[in-house]
Amino acid sequence: MSGTGVAGTQRGWGHRLVPLSGRNANELHRTATPLELLFDLTFVVAISQASSELAHLLADGHTASALLAFAFCMFAICWAWINFSWFASAYDTDDWFFRVTTMVQMTGVLVLALGLPAVFDSIDEGQYVNNVIVVAGYVIMRVAMVAQWLRAARGDPARRRVLLAYAGFISVAQIGWIVLAVADVSLVAFGLWAAALYLVELGGPITAETRFGGTSWHPHHIAERYGLLTIITLGEVILGTVASVSAVVETQGWSAQAILLVMAGVGLAFGMWWVYFILPSGSLLARYRSRSWLWGYGHLVVFGATAAVGAGLHVGAYAVEGVAHIGVLGAVLSVAVPVFVFCAAVVALHSLLLGELARYLVLPGLAALVVLVLAVAMAGGGVSLGVCLLIVMAAPASIVVAFEVVGHREQASIIARVLKSA
Repeated sequence: MSGTGVAGTQRGWGHRLVPLSGRNANELHRTATPLELLFDLTFVVAISQASSELAHLLADGHTASALLAFAFCMFAICWAWINFSWFASAYDTDDWFFRVTTMVQMTGVLVLALGLPAVFDSIDEGQYVNNVIVVAGYVIMRVAMVAQWLRAARGDPARRRVLLAYAGFISVAQIGWIVLAVADVSLVAFGLWAAALYLVELGGPITAETRFGGTSWHPHHIAERYGLLTIITLGEVILGTVASVSAVVETQGWSAQAILLVMAGVGLAFGMWWVYFILPSGSLLARYRSRSWLWGYGHLVVFGATAAVGAGLHVGAYAVEGVAHIGVLGAVLSVAVPVFVFCAAVVALHSLLLGELARYLVLPGLAALVVLVLAVAMAGGGVSLGVCLLIVMAAPASIVVAFEVVGHREQASIIARVLKSA
């Protein structure tokens, strides 16, 4: 938790209030703090709750409502994490006030998690969206978050306008969500109103940073934080693997099918992890800070797809137990589709940061798509779940192999060129 230079002298060490004058964006050896890691634990619970609810609806064959509810809930979860992480990257003093407001936000995340089942149930019923508890969780979080932005505005006069803009946009968006939560509107009206609020949520930070000046977020710290949340969502893949294997063991005992599922689940999680961390994002963000917007927002797709893979493996468990309405084919689709979305999103993020198409991932990505289509076709032909998921596992593995054998040279050449031209 130690800093260097000016930033190091601003750390409160938890004993006294320290002015939030902004940390050094070039601080050496900046890493995630123990408090940030503790904060992330609440998101383990929230993401697991969303993944579990998605699996239930997918297994029942309610695909449209499942995906709609999951997209809404995962945005709420990830956006709360993003709000905290970017503020902390620029203004983490680690004094007692920062710690207490972080604890308050953790409480809000848990309240949000408790409200997720009501959102899924209400959307599945198709009448309205019951997001009252989710909004209550956000109110708790944002009271603390706005207090932090206002405190930073007082401690960092040079960036006062941008910090007040952040506080203003957050407040306006939250008032809008409160009104929507208590209003009795149809699902369609809710969607239109929510779309307007999403513009405020996503556009607010962009407007604040581009019109009023930027904050001193740390590129390597941000890259590490996003990587950590990706690992957290990969935990859902491991959890889904355990659920699938447990279902097989309970019905068939330890068999070849159970072993295949273990290999497929662990291999899938490891392959996705490897694919994600192929790119040294921190170095590129340091040179091209303006590219952080699409890169950061694009991770909403990465986080959602990764958690959905875990939900798909849960669907596999329901299929093995005979309680799913969609069978093995539906279970394989529930895993294969989000794996493809994950791989495509990673290729897009690479290209965004590089400023050009990441050619070294395009052909392997297409090969991965062919592998996924093969797995789905085999499931439709009556091949067992374990074998099909083992084929699905080969999709990210094919990208990894292609990169390690050939692609890393092209990537190194591209990175050297784009960093030199900066």
